[in-house]
Amino acid sequence: MTIIKINAITVPDDGGDELARRFAARAGAVDDRPGFEGFELLKPTDDRKTWLVVTRWADDESFQAWLNSPAFGHGHRSEAPKDGEPAARPVGVSSELWSYEIAGGSIG
Repeated sequence: MTIIKINAITVPDDGGDELARRFAARAGAVDDRPGFEGFELLKPTDDRKTWLVVTRWADDESFQAWLNSPAFGHGHRSEAPKDGEPAARPVGVSSELWSYEIAGGSIG
């Protein structure tokens, strides 16, 4: 059964473009993980400051295997500083991981 993992990231007003850029730079990094079914980065269209990273997995074991993998650690480390520049700051000020399973709906 598909499970949904949502990382709700609170981003300051000036951080959204950087968050999107960092995700674009890692596009496809999780695509070949066993059990991975899909991903969306959702940008708020109202006055909220919470962006949603929505991933779908075949089961919780697949998600946990990715979470504990070197690939996850590599993709979630701070960017290495360029010569003479300070290290990149985290984009989000907080985040929560939400977990869901599909209880109903339609595809259309």
